[in-house]
Amino acid sequence: MQNFEKRRDRYNAFASFENPLVNLSFELEVPDFRPYCKQHKLPSFHFFLYHVLHALKGIDNYMYRIYQGEVIKIDDFWASYTVINQDQNLNFARFVMTDDLREFIARSVASAKEAEATTQLINTAEDLDDYQQRRNIYITCMPWLKLSAIEHPIYEHKSYDIPSLAWGRYSAPRPDGKLSLTMAVQAHHGFIDGYHVHLLAQAIAQRISQTMAS
Repeated sequence: MQNFEKRRDRYNAFASFENPLVNLSFELEVPDFRPYCKQHKLPSFHFFLYHVLHALKGIDNYMYRIYQGEVIKIDDFWASYTVINQDQNLNFARFVMTDDLREFIARSVASAKEAEATTQLINTAEDLDDYQQRRNIYITCMPWLKLSAIEHPIYEHKSYDIPSLAWGRYSAPRPDGKLSLTMAVQAHHGFIDGYHVHLLAQAIAQRISQTMAS
């Protein structure tokens, strides 16, 4: 929490707002990991999700939460994201994070299949206590659309503390070996500035590059 104390005055300022959220959409450029995934028989969405979530975990500002009126820093969070079920309706996949890439992907694929197979809305966090509900990141992907912006549904703006990320369709293959997509990041401005979104974009690209080079 030492890093948070350096910006507590910023948090206090934005916490007084009726809507303290910042929502940025930007073009993310990363190494085109699709050929790598094809070569290593890895599903590209789950590969990308692994690097997004671990990049978030490595930046303190995305780990701050509001619990019982106080700011805390969580150590870990659930891996979760939206899927479309057999009725073409929204559902939620959720599983326990792991640092091992292949194990992460196996858990992610299994949780997606479970959420896709049921007509009931599952993994809504209603089974978790208030602290466990803070251990979350909201992720949605819309691969059918070239995303330009998004506004997430918010139950109560003032108490909102969980970052929400969304991205859309990947670009076609590029001559420079890069892949681009629009990503949107929404978070409490008391925790996150535009600079921290920049850090996240850098971290995602670096992690993907390192995995492909290993």
